[in-house]
Amino acid sequence: MSDTTLTGTATAADTKAHGVLLTDAAAGKVRSLLDQEGRDDLRLRLAVQPGGCSGLIYQLYFDERFMDGDAAVDFDGVEVIVDKMSAPYLDGATIDFEDSIQKQGFTIDNPNAQGSCACGDSFH
Repeated sequence: MSDTTLTGTATAADTKAHGVLLTDAAAGKVRSLLDQEGRDDLRLRLAVQPGGCSGLIYQLYFDERFMDGDAAVDFDGVEVIVDKMSAPYLDGATIDFEDSIQKQGFTIDNPNAQGSCACGDSFH
């Protein structure tokens, strides 16, 4: 994995910095949330932490920090950060935002997850 920060519109080649893709719907929602915060120094951080029924949980939050070893990709003004320990677990993952009558929220489709718990909050 590279420590390179890429800018501009993300393409499949750009996502190699950390392997995570942010859909247009998710980018739009993140921009809206950042506008509400009134801050321009925040990035969207996706991380994997030990926990949950299946062993690993996702952490998705705004972060002002850029730590040593972080990889970043800019998706048309929304910077997504992944730390070097989480990157192997998230390579190929897609962050999306669903807004339907049944569900509203961010989803993470991760091809590296071999299974998840019944509640869907953790994976292994």
